[in-house]
Amino acid sequence: MDETRSRQVVIAGAGIAGLTAALAFAERGHAVTVLEQARQLEVVGAGLQLSPNATRILRRLGVLDRLAASAIRPEAVVLKDAATLRELARVPLGQAGENRWGAPYLAAHRADLQAALTTRVAEHPEIRLVTGARVTEIAVAPQDIAVSAGTDGGTIEAAGGLLVGADGVWSSVRRLLAGIDPAFGKNRFSGELAWRATVAAESAAGQAFAAIGATDCVTAFLHPGFHMVAYPVSKGSAFNFAAFTKGERIAEGWSGHTDPAILSGAMRGTSPALGRLVALAGPWTAFPIHTVEQKRWTMPQGIALIGDAAHAMTPFAAQGAAMGIEDAAMLADLVAEFSTDPRQSLAAWENLRRPRIENVLRRGALNRLAWHAWGPVAIARNLVLATRSAEKLAADLDWLYGWEERSVRR
Repeated sequence: MDETRSRQVVIAGAGIAGLTAALAFAERGHAVTVLEQARQLEVVGAGLQLSPNATRILRRLGVLDRLAASAIRPEAVVLKDAATLRELARVPLGQAGENRWGAPYLAAHRADLQAALTTRVAEHPEIRLVTGARVTEIAVAPQDIAVSAGTDGGTIEAAGGLLVGADGVWSSVRRLLAGIDPAFGKNRFSGELAWRATVAAESAAGQAFAAIGATDCVTAFLHPGFHMVAYPVSKGSAFNFAAFTKGERIAEGWSGHTDPAILSGAMRGTSPALGRLVALAGPWTAFPIHTVEQKRWTMPQGIALIGDAAHAMTPFAAQGAAMGIEDAAMLADLVAEFSTDPRQSLAAWENLRRPRIENVLRRGALNRLAWHAWGPVAIARNLVLATRSAEKLAADLDWLYGWEERSVRR
């Protein structure tokens, strides 16, 4: 393969994973074209949590300083019983967490992270971002991957030694690959709904949360029928709420509106103060949670799926964005290591990433089980949490938050 062409990378999707990949490859000297189907970069959802395994990478790529101006560094993750509002456990974050894991734990508005990534991308002369361009065709040739994307003005072409599909749960790249190899499948509805709302800290809902939650922490209210996670964003001027219930599939896209009685019904038996908070925080937007489980994430011809396009997961470990960031950084590093033929790196990358993703998926499933426990199981959960010190609870997360790409490959 021609060396110049081999060092060209085409990325589909300008979300968190795609923009991180663009920066990671550009830092390694690659020319990058990012194709984004939206005419303007859209922000899906509201708040997100970025654990040290992700912020460590963002710091290396020059994004963290830009994000820090608007992000919050929560002091702890606090688990509370939704019926009694009693504190069950506290995992220290803040400075203690940064000292332990070597990077900060942040809570941020998704729009702020998107803006920080986009600003950094605009500074790179080796990155070309094209919006309003939906991938419609992929042609695999002996020397490169050719990509066609439809735009309002017709079709544009991009080619390179590597195509990275970072276009999310509804990935066009994955759909096109499925026509070549059945190992590339579809997303599926998880049976869970995410209910989201963001309120001003000075609003009635913000004051209601301040009365029952920790305004400088990530607070999780646990209940058999639902759980809700709340934390400050935008330098503390707002609170992000995300509640999770069982539900029916409501839309083919990301968000929709559904009967709020599903949420209120799931909250039977919770504290009246929590019920008042949920009522004041509305209207809520319901997001059907879709997951993606792929037998393959790569093709040896030079194609890789990363982030939600490869392995969209439920949010119960708060690692969806972090896994996309890890995917992107590690892929760029391995491609650089196999510089004579970047395609050789893909199998190595997938073999290294799969165990990590599987461990995160297991942690998310365990969290959901614990947070929705009832009866004797809930009693046992509370007893276990009561016996574990803050130090031990933090140590349980060392494998997750302390992850570094270099340690995986030693």
